[in-house]
Amino acid sequence: MVEAPQTDEGWFALHDFRTVDWDAWRDAPDRERRRAIEEGVAYLDAHEAVEDAEAGASAVFSVLGHKADFVVVHFRPTLDDISRAERQFERTALAAFTEQPTSYVSVTEVSGYVSDDYFEGNEEDIDTGLLRYIEGKLKPDIPADTYMSFYPMSKRRGEEHNWYDLSFDERRDLMSTHGDTGRKYAGKIKQVIASSVGFDDYEWGVTLFGDDPTDIKDIVYEMRFDEVSSKYGEFGQFYVGRRFPPSDLGAFLAGDGVPTSEFEDESHHGAHAHGEGGHHHGGDGHHHGGEGGQHHGEGGDGHHHGGESDDGGHHHGDDGGDEAGDEDIRGQLEDLNIYAGKPHGEDVYATVLYSEADADELFDEVEGLRGNFDHYPTHVKTAVYEANERGRVAVVSIWETASAAETAAGFLSELPGIVERAGEESGFGTMGMFYTVKSEHRGDFVEKFGTVGGLLEEMDGHFDTDLMVNVEDEDDMFIASQWRSQDDAMEFFRSDAFRDTVQWGRDVLADRPRHVFLA
Repeated sequence: MVEAPQTDEGWFALHDFRTVDWDAWRDAPDRERRRAIEEGVAYLDAHEAVEDAEAGASAVFSVLGHKADFVVVHFRPTLDDISRAERQFERTALAAFTEQPTSYVSVTEVSGYVSDDYFEGNEEDIDTGLLRYIEGKLKPDIPADTYMSFYPMSKRRGEEHNWYDLSFDERRDLMSTHGDTGRKYAGKIKQVIASSVGFDDYEWGVTLFGDDPTDIKDIVYEMRFDEVSSKYGEFGQFYVGRRFPPSDLGAFLAGDGVPTSEFEDESHHGAHAHGEGGHHHGGDGHHHGGEGGQHHGEGGDGHHHGGESDDGGHHHGDDGGDEAGDEDIRGQLEDLNIYAGKPHGEDVYATVLYSEADADELFDEVEGLRGNFDHYPTHVKTAVYEANERGRVAVVSIWETASAAETAAGFLSELPGIVERAGEESGFGTMGMFYTVKSEHRGDFVEKFGTVGGLLEEMDGHFDTDLMVNVEDEDDMFIASQWRSQDDAMEFFRSDAFRDTVQWGRDVLADRPRHVFLA
């Protein structure tokens, strides 16, 4: 008997497609149209803020072509939640001017292709980057100001090619190859794969998000040549559109281009995207047989793409990312005349992963990913650093948004020999980045670090410190330290030894050092 992979379910999804009765809209009195817009905006605002449930995400997209005019996408913890969201729209005055030509119901999932440990309840043995990735797939966010493509699909059951007659290992190998194609689009495409087995006409609903609509076309086109699609894929109708803020509903109905304005705060649109209440069975024995879910294109049997994982963020210290805590730390350092800004002084976010692999081998892998990352405008920098005195290698990836940094962490976690992510250790971590040393003083800087390192070893609350050197630029270094607590780290920053080091560094550094804090 062919083995069916286990699955774990997350949030339920509804793609609520609507057409507008344009004749009725044009003929309606102004007061009726104003009321329809006001109630429509109120409905969309409330659901994007997830006022109707414990957690979730919602967004509205214009739709091009004759099949629909707009679609409202909902992710919610329960089937009842999305049923209520659908019916609440019908209570608005806007609903009287619309018809529902189609809709799609599904539930996000990951499958047994992702990780044996996850389904066996051994989450402590799973890489934390992978756990974050799984969480992001089960409880997805929706990017702001993005294009979207949605389509349903199934796996073929033909006489010659029957997906469900293949062994588990054969299916896993095919999906792994399929995932290699998807990884080329890392940072450019975010995807949500949701199972609709028993819920709708196809087996999966696939939603793609991207800043450039041609990236959506390219990834679908390229994947058609993968065996998993060419032999076993069957696809329904495609729908494409662009997200717009609820405040643009009137402009949309007036025929203006949308969005007409900037999205306000991206966090508003996904503020509850990783809240409590997910329909999650991980580790409790309630996994289901079936197909679907994926890990960077490798997980389940849907049509998988490289993409983004939006959960998490860039956090500092013991407060798990509290912004006020960050400012307090920065203020204390400024009082000590230590610049505590982020790299380049911008609001950028860093993810750092440590590997036991050979630095050259790791660099070859990173260089391929970096080429893809560079296509994404929020990418600042990705580089490989090697510890100066021991066999430790780090991959550092800098992005303009926390969600993009988290996405990169998911892809980077698959690199050879990854053992941990900076910030996952206990205690308080600091990472002094971009110590750009004058070439003629490189040896002096390394020697000074050895002296300071000796002092650190004697300090109470200090666990570990490494000097990491960029394998492409020996003048680019960062110092990563791990402390028992923030107070212990600050005690060092207040010390005379640190003050002397900072003063000495003014002569040997080509630029002011920047400090980033990791939890």
